[in-house]
Amino acid sequence: MNENEIGKIVVDSAIAIHRELGPGLLEKVYEIVLANELVTRGLKVQRQVPVPIQCRGVNFDEGFYADIVLENKVILELKSVEKINNAHKKQLLTYLKLSGMKLGFLLNFGEAFMKNGITRIVNGLPEKDSEL
Repeated sequence: MNENEIGKIVVDSAIAIHRELGPGLLEKVYEIVLANELVTRGLKVQRQVPVPIQCRGVNFDEGFYADIVLENKVILELKSVEKINNAHKKQLLTYLKLSGMKLGFLLNFGEAFMKNGITRIVNGLPEKDSEL
């Protein structure tokens, strides 16, 4: 399964969960429920994955924690805030660069409509593969 096939499952799942639970819960609640939904849809799901980084020749085993990693290919960063800002987008792009992954989704469950809370971030995904 490629990144975009995974992405379609992510978007469908996030919208379905948001419709059922609505906005305003803690990020952790959405993380637990979304992870379960993605497993039921056949994806390999890891939560709170430590991603090592290297800086100035020093390796750090726990550079950051990715909220959800799917199939070792896609990172999901979950938020439950009124509005996403550029810092959130930069955070996910940096996670992608440091992990070597090519696709991530910033999912803001705080939005009134989930479609407005989905931001797709790409890090070197080939042009023909970068469309949803």
